[in-house]
Amino acid sequence: MSPSPRPRRRLCAAASLGALLAVTACGGSDGGAAAPEDYSTPDGDLQASLTYSVWDQNQVAGIEENIAGFQEEYPDVDVKVDVTPYAEYWTKLQTQASSGTLPDLFWMNGPNFQLYAANDQITPITGAVDAGDIDPGNYPESLVDLYTYDDVEYGVPKDFDTIAIWANRSVFEQAGVPVPDGDWTWDEFRSTAEQISTALADQGIYGAGGGMDGQTTYYDTIFQAGGSVIEDGESGYDTPQAQEGIDFWRGLIASGASPTMAQLTDTTGDQWFLSGRLGMYWGGSWFRSALEGSDLAEDVVVLPLPTGEEQATVIHGVSNVVAASSDQQQAAQALQVYLAGEDAQLQQGEQGTVIPAYDGTQQAFVDSLPDARLQVFLDAVDYAQPLPVSENTAEWNALETELLPQAFSGAEPVDQVTTELADQMDAVLSGS
Repeated sequence: MSPSPRPRRRLCAAASLGALLAVTACGGSDGGAAAPEDYSTPDGDLQASLTYSVWDQNQVAGIEENIAGFQEEYPDVDVKVDVTPYAEYWTKLQTQASSGTLPDLFWMNGPNFQLYAANDQITPITGAVDAGDIDPGNYPESLVDLYTYDDVEYGVPKDFDTIAIWANRSVFEQAGVPVPDGDWTWDEFRSTAEQISTALADQGIYGAGGGMDGQTTYYDTIFQAGGSVIEDGESGYDTPQAQEGIDFWRGLIASGASPTMAQLTDTTGDQWFLSGRLGMYWGGSWFRSALEGSDLAEDVVVLPLPTGEEQATVIHGVSNVVAASSDQQQAAQALQVYLAGEDAQLQQGEQGTVIPAYDGTQQAFVDSLPDARLQVFLDAVDYAQPLPVSENTAEWNALETELLPQAFSGAEPVDQVTTELADQMDAVLSGS
């Protein structure tokens, strides 16, 4: 993947609420989502041709294994996997939604989900749940909730991710700094990062850094400070807790423990880490795939995020959804059900690229780098908080991207930036 190992997690959605609201006027959904009572478990002689749209080429091998297993049950259902790079995925999906040509089954993420559910573009899974073909209890509750809108479930989690610290043991050794055991505070993290930066300054190596996107950095510290990003339809950015979470990153940069905002804009945190110039990188479990076949894979170890007022990390996961406009509803739902099952999830886990969402299928992911302590990502589920989203996530994500770098860089005071962000975000959330 390039330039980021998992661009699918970046939170700037391509679709705008206003554009998608026009979809139903175009007749794209053919009267709205399929009724849950229309669901029935198909017989093995089902015949259909499906398109399954995804955005991660690294997962195609596992998907093809899944489809081969599905076709053992439904030999007359052809499935075409359509891979679109994440940078173009949502724009393409928006165009398809507007013309009523959405793929039969496709990947959905949290920031875009409510937009598509609110506009009747995807089919509820209620029928499959009522029939016993899907059991939401097999997946992390926070992810089930993420893909529930107006008390109706729409998506089946295919994987999940949490955030932790990827540490380069070689950098620690060069700096003469011991690798922490991971049970640590903000102050201990800062001190460790500063020691590495000081010791290796002449080599241009920093102790820590992040991608400066919400999911992997400042959402986590806001939660750790006891704050919120969005709650009850209002922004949480103008609270002391959220401001403390933002100030964590401002202070890290100001101390020299992290590259500057200009440096992180030119070269993202994951690339700093992959090039051996960063001791610690705040990243998701998906970063595992970027290490495949690299020399760095032998040096990494995963540490839990440090604790502020409380322990917290962000949890998110992709789900499979069926297009309401599909004329192959039964076959698309059959594939959705199969991909949600234990066998398919085990196959996915064995690829080692993502953590499968089905409970009890994650050990293969942990074993894919046995010395890296990937179990940290699974343990983090116990203290994880869902990715903040709303119906118009893309609009206030854009405000974050525009305003927060001024706070991180120290160009403007944190409280001033976050107050302005909260005001503008509340206007977006209220529709004014």
